[in-house]
Amino acid sequence: MPTTLIAPTRRAALAAPLAAALLPLAGRAQGAFPSRPITIMVPWAPGGTTDILARTLAEPLRLALGQPVLIENRSGASGNIGSAVVARAAPDGHSILFNAMNTHAMNHALMKDMPFDGVEDFSPIALLGHALNTMVIHPSVPARTVAEFIAHVRANPGRLSYASAGAGSANHLCAAIFLQMAGLDMVHVPYRGGAPAVLDTVAGQVQLFFSAATQTLPHVNAGRLRLLAVTEGRRSALLPDVPTVGETLPGYELAVWYGALGPRGMPAAVVARLNAELNRAIMQTEVKDRMAAIGVEVANDTPEAFGALMRADAARWGRAIRDLGITADAT
Repeated sequence: MPTTLIAPTRRAALAAPLAAALLPLAGRAQGAFPSRPITIMVPWAPGGTTDILARTLAEPLRLALGQPVLIENRSGASGNIGSAVVARAAPDGHSILFNAMNTHAMNHALMKDMPFDGVEDFSPIALLGHALNTMVIHPSVPARTVAEFIAHVRANPGRLSYASAGAGSANHLCAAIFLQMAGLDMVHVPYRGGAPAVLDTVAGQVQLFFSAATQTLPHVNAGRLRLLAVTEGRRSALLPDVPTVGETLPGYELAVWYGALGPRGMPAAVVARLNAELNRAIMQTEVKDRMAAIGVEVANDTPEAFGALMRADAARWGRAIRDLGITADAT
């Protein structure tokens, strides 16, 4: 059957070159970032530090990117539930995760069935900050330094106890590693969360608690707890006169970080754009002040450096958890 050729009209002939010229522009517009609202997943309940970080940075991020920034909270399983949603999302930068260290550096060693690899299944975007983490004791304990506390526990093996927010929690790890390094014997008392743990430490039911400054400093300031040290590798700018545990036990360090991540395979240009905007936002004076008020020192780093930190912490804490034989229930 012969092919019928239809001559183009004059309008069509004039429009063809214009359409051809616009094709590259349309392709660039379709692939532009961001092209729709951005969702920040917070895998913890509203009101926590990660949630406050997300809500504080959402508005400057919206202004910088020109798209709405939505916050979604999906808590449960030590951060695994919400994190798994982002791990399965399209890696185009429109679904990002604000999370804490333990989900990516500890859960793989604590839990048998993980829905993702905490390092390999995510694109590191930006390190957001570090939580100020403290070592506190009940005032009835006759110790005012870490060294004096170690001496007191050694003189009373098995008679003192320490609290945690549950088996496998960051404060459990803080205490377990401290006891191992110092060669001490104390009784572990796990609670369902940090709030009841700190309250029983205030009441003197337990003598030692490692936890974020937001939980402990109000009681320290009121004289209900005694602050001995911070757990980071260096003294905090927020408490410059307070020593680190490592000044007494060389090599001791547990720094709890918060970061922004996306699904594995995000384009480098999108990661770079988000990193630049988040770094710019978090270094604003009002943001730094708000974070300092909840015991967070803000950070400003590259995606590559953040990724290296994630890998190093996952290896380090995974090994420590296995050596100590600690497990956790992900329910």
